[in-house]
Amino acid sequence: MEARQLTSRSTVSGEARCRSCGAALHQTLVDLGKSPLCETFLSAAERDQMEPFFPLHVLICESCWLVQLKEYVSPDGIFTDRYPYFSSYSTSWVAHSKAYCEAMTRRLNLDARSFVVELACNDGYLLQHFPPLGVTNMLGVEPAANVAAAAREKGVPVLVEFFGRALAERIVAERGHADLVLGNNVLAHVPDLNDFLGGAAALIKPEGTITFEFPYLRNLLTYNQFDTIYHEHFCYFSGTAIDNLRKRHGLIFADVEHLPTHGGSLRVFLTKRGEPSAAVQDLLASEVDAGMRSMTAYSDFAARVHETKRRLLRFLIDAKEAGKSVCGYGAPGKGNTLLNYCGIGPDLLSFTVDRNPEKHGRYTPGTHIPIYPVEAIDEARPDYILLLPWNLRQEITEQMSHVGAWGAKFVLPIPEVTIVEPVAKS
Repeated sequence: MEARQLTSRSTVSGEARCRSCGAALHQTLVDLGKSPLCETFLSAAERDQMEPFFPLHVLICESCWLVQLKEYVSPDGIFTDRYPYFSSYSTSWVAHSKAYCEAMTRRLNLDARSFVVELACNDGYLLQHFPPLGVTNMLGVEPAANVAAAAREKGVPVLVEFFGRALAERIVAERGHADLVLGNNVLAHVPDLNDFLGGAAALIKPEGTITFEFPYLRNLLTYNQFDTIYHEHFCYFSGTAIDNLRKRHGLIFADVEHLPTHGGSLRVFLTKRGEPSAAVQDLLASEVDAGMRSMTAYSDFAARVHETKRRLLRFLIDAKEAGKSVCGYGAPGKGNTLLNYCGIGPDLLSFTVDRNPEKHGRYTPGTHIPIYPVEAIDEARPDYILLLPWNLRQEITEQMSHVGAWGAKFVLPIPEVTIVEPVAKS
């Protein structure tokens, strides 16, 4: 009942309320103006229609230290049957997910008797790796019907629904409690955190484990990763925010791992039994030392974001005036935040490319930059390639090492504008 009350209080008009603890929100981290939904890629005809733009005004809760957006758009307006993000197009992410399955199978002694549930299973990129390890009793939950269909083609059973307490109770009634409930890069997408985490807690066995992976707020602040702010990400988590959230659901913050993915992430382990590990205690203590339980760690972030915008625009304008050609690589959600905040359109970035054919022939939201197959780079032979999914720098620069043959260079926009030479394949 508590979670439902908190949710209603956090979504009423007027004073903003924390979606975790319900406290009033008064502090701003950064205001990126207004932007369209980052995954609403447009057809040619849709470019001539009105696009909705919503604020990207990031707030800080001084009670539980959750960083968050207001809920301008509900999840069912984002995760539709045309949702264009398919995890399997990143080979490094699929490899990371396979390694996770192997590690969890060993750590938790999973076998054919175990039950594993993935929340936001996308196209089956992760669960597909469990059956070869002998873990065959699994279930995915995915609200976007089109990517869920791709998961089923991989042999992954999927419920096309949003997860919360009600669905957790249904799964328990039909399949029993789970040994492992996981959610990789989903927690930030959840507006009703208490219903979601309450459902996960209800779903696991008394000795079960919940793991979540998410981009780490401290890295976002330290490395100026403002482009990871978009409407799909309702929340931005620190260890402190997780620790405050889990207490309301009878869970223990049992362990934590630091990961290199997405510019630096945390993998947190939540259980019903045990004690916090030394790694958890160290994480929470380090956040106190870094000023993350006061406004100290957040105060200069907006100024650094503004400076990054000026430097990127300066580089692109200078390149254009020097007669250099610039295109993009990738059409990720973070790229659309960057393009819209900086006001970068086809006049400065002639086109971008993506490995996902769902995006080919479409246009970026707000900025209307055309999206082509990757081969378009070979045809255009640009001087510079703006790397929008900068978190996949190693993977992409190796895949595209051949562009060095005509002298092309990559441009990293985050944490600051940096020119990168193509990397020879290892």
